[in-house]
Amino acid sequence: MKIATYNINGINGRLPVLLKWLREAEPDIVCLQELKAPQDKFPEKALRNAGYHAVWHGQKMWNGVAIIAKGLPLEEVRNALPGDDGDLHSRYIEAIVGKMLVCCLYLPNGNPAPGPKFDYKMAWFKRLKKHAKYLLSEEVPVVLAGDYNVIPTEKDVYKPERWMDNALFFPEPRKAYKELVGQGWIDSIRHLYPDETIYTFWDYFRNAYGRNAGLRLDHLLLSPQIAPRLVAAGVDKHVRGWEKSSDHAPAWIELADEGETQS
Repeated sequence: MKIATYNINGINGRLPVLLKWLREAEPDIVCLQELKAPQDKFPEKALRNAGYHAVWHGQKMWNGVAIIAKGLPLEEVRNALPGDDGDLHSRYIEAIVGKMLVCCLYLPNGNPAPGPKFDYKMAWFKRLKKHAKYLLSEEVPVVLAGDYNVIPTEKDVYKPERWMDNALFFPEPRKAYKELVGQGWIDSIRHLYPDETIYTFWDYFRNAYGRNAGLRLDHLLLSPQIAPRLVAAGVDKHVRGWEKSSDHAPAWIELADEGETQS
């Protein structure tokens, strides 16, 4: 089974890119972020024609998250992160897909920092850690995937010294991410490739993609009940080079069939 996360950066404007990648990569499940589309403008028909069912939580102009699945039952569980009923940002959605719980998130950017946006980022992170701990307590297979807007370590950024004043690389969110993983989650890409340079995002400016001046912002975390099935992981970097592509590339994992584990 192939599961991916992809910040599409505007699903309607980049729908041809998304459909092309779906045909090429054939993922079974995809978590999408930054839809930038209200609920009634989500391209459900186009995705259904491509073979994918979807659940989504849209928002006009900004944010928006979705989970799409091919050939698997899909049932929405929640479309907001618990802990703040006043938070109207569309940044989180959960669904039962097959026999696992798939959670798609779009963590706040936090810039400019310090300031209210950074405070919101850290409050959101605190809520995420609390909910993630609850999910682990349920002892079920969970994939917690999305754009975390966090550069976990210096290994995950081109020229770390240039990002010291950016909320993506501040000590507080890096510490929060480490604490999140420390609950018992497996950072799938780093688990398989602990020492390799792997990026998922390249800015549109200064020829960042051409210079491979990237960041690793998109992560797929696995609960202990599903982590033993992890057999492969990667980033479809070439998609970032397509015309009118998102500034992110799809990150993905492959899981062995239930009952099989990595040898």
